[in-house]
Amino acid sequence: MTTIALDQQIIHAVCPHDCPDTCSMLVTVQDGKAIKVQGNPEHPITNGFLCTKVSRYVERTYHQGRLLYPAKRVGPKGAGQFERISWEEALTTIAERLQAISTSHGPQAILPYSYAGTMGLLHYGSMDRRFFHRLGASLLDRTICASAGATGYRYTVGASVGTDPEAYVDAKLIILWGTNTLTSNVHLWTFIKAARKAGARIIAIDPWRSRTAAQCDWHIAPLPGTDAALALGMMHIIFRDGLHDQAYLDAYCVGGEQLRERVQEYPPARVAELTGLDVATIEQLAHEYATTAPAAIRINYGLQRHAGGGMAVRTLACLPAVIGSWRERAGGILLSTSGTFPINNAALERPDLIPASTRMINMNQLGQALTEVNDPPVQALFVYNSNPASVAPDLEAVKRGLERDDLFTVVHEQFYTDTTRYADIILPATTQLEHVDLHKAYGHWYLAWSNQAIEPLGEAIPNTELFRRLAAKMGFDEPCFSDDDVTIARQALDTDHPALAGITLERLQAEGWLRLNVPANWAPFAEGNFLTPSGKCELYSERMQADGFDPLPTYTAPYESPTTNPRLAERYPLTLISPPAHHFLNSTFGNILQRYESGPSLEISPLDAIERNIDDGDQLLIRNDRGGFQAKAVVTDRVRQGVVVAPSIWWSELTADGRNVNHTTPQALSDMGGGATFYDNLVEVERIVG
Repeated sequence: MTTIALDQQIIHAVCPHDCPDTCSMLVTVQDGKAIKVQGNPEHPITNGFLCTKVSRYVERTYHQGRLLYPAKRVGPKGAGQFERISWEEALTTIAERLQAISTSHGPQAILPYSYAGTMGLLHYGSMDRRFFHRLGASLLDRTICASAGATGYRYTVGASVGTDPEAYVDAKLIILWGTNTLTSNVHLWTFIKAARKAGARIIAIDPWRSRTAAQCDWHIAPLPGTDAALALGMMHIIFRDGLHDQAYLDAYCVGGEQLRERVQEYPPARVAELTGLDVATIEQLAHEYATTAPAAIRINYGLQRHAGGGMAVRTLACLPAVIGSWRERAGGILLSTSGTFPINNAALERPDLIPASTRMINMNQLGQALTEVNDPPVQALFVYNSNPASVAPDLEAVKRGLERDDLFTVVHEQFYTDTTRYADIILPATTQLEHVDLHKAYGHWYLAWSNQAIEPLGEAIPNTELFRRLAAKMGFDEPCFSDDDVTIARQALDTDHPALAGITLERLQAEGWLRLNVPANWAPFAEGNFLTPSGKCELYSERMQADGFDPLPTYTAPYESPTTNPRLAERYPLTLISPPAHHFLNSTFGNILQRYESGPSLEISPLDAIERNIDDGDQLLIRNDRGGFQAKAVVTDRVRQGVVVAPSIWWSELTADGRNVNHTTPQALSDMGGGATFYDNLVEVERIVG
């Protein structure tokens, strides 16, 4: 039993960050101040511990760099010179500028920019969406992280529903494909360790020997962007050797015979050439997967940040159907559990307020939107829940746009960031400990309520309150702009879907979290019942054909690789990938936990280093036609020849040259879903002399 002082309180909260685990937190508060944050030992997923990032959330909340008061720019854009102003002046200035822009250029000249700085349903997308929809601002296609894979997965399975993460404990083979679980999904590792203790074999498929891959029984390192080819090769072998589950294919799938014909185009020798693997590895992987039951695959979003990312995930999602592993609770595949939560998003976001013919701007092309779009040009940018001057691709283009004198930029933030340096008005935002929120998850099946643990610091306010105040300033009188946070939470839960049967806000507030109302040992597709229009696993998809895609799984090569673009590769022969550093979550925590990282680094193979006269510890310039950045050389066999890895994302203002990896990444979009192609990136690396 935990003993606490009489003047202390334990407050139940939820981690808000962009991670599948959505942890339950216990916040110790004394005399109105949070003094400790820990994982809730009673939560089935959190299991009493937090990741290396969120365990320092008290430090984040009280960090000396917190932005606590509204401010306006008093120097040139990018100089970071501001003076404090009142909330009244800030809101009046914003309302007047937005109204003036709406009058002169039309409201679509205003662009909101946000993503998953918080994943809470109230603060990720409710009052903010209502505000910009009512305003008539341009819509933002929020696709920077997951949209390609989610789209591809839906074509095969129907929704983001898959294997119960808690069921992995009973699997006998687990393939961690394109996921660094120990960094980006650490609580799943508890179940994986238990499975291994019971005899399971753990395989990692990743171009980089990450922390996770190093802990697995077998690490397979294909060339970046070739995952679909590997999956097609596996299916070729499975069909060739009679290892498929014909009964499952006949009963619960569409297109089994067409798929069997398609994979004949991917014999092991061809797949070996495409992936850079040897034939024996491909053969062994296919046989182990098809002959070990239950076999579970966990995929994550790194593998879909390529030209063919959507098709890659669509193809991988066919594997469990081919061997019938969906029959078992501990079989199948998981990308995300988000589709299991029947949240009333229409009530949250009010899309009925959107004027007809409102344009959509893809967030991955922010640089283009700010420098090239003219119908009308973007005249105002409103940033919240994001730090685009660090995280957006092609930062040279983004910063040219942010430097425009005629661009009115507002940033609602917790810290002074790369993005706030370009703001005209900065507004202070609360952290998770300073407001309430409602959370679903994309790595488990528990809905949770996060209580406010402390009063907001300084004059910080949450997103919901900000957009309520702005709506009032703009004269929006629709009743939805008067909804308080508790009312919005009730609206989110207002559905008759059976998964939410018996789950009320009152129960969530009293109990902290509740498991969705699904069976205890649910195997979602054991007897078909896929969420596709046909109700079957769509190995052949008429929807894809109607949407202009190949209706069968196929391999889409990267835009930038030595094979697909040899002329570009003559100048830039190395493929750069930039997975999250262990102590960062995209750019979040970059200013707090940078001391635990060794600085911007680039992992390079010994052969590539010798060819460039690079020694371990050398300062490097990594460059292409889009831009460049500096990093320290780490010569290692963790990466294969031809591939380099830059753990990210460093704030530009915290690097020696004021740049990070996104000065090299492209604005090109993935094959489907309008996703980012961060890892489709050819560069050259050279040692900095002197």
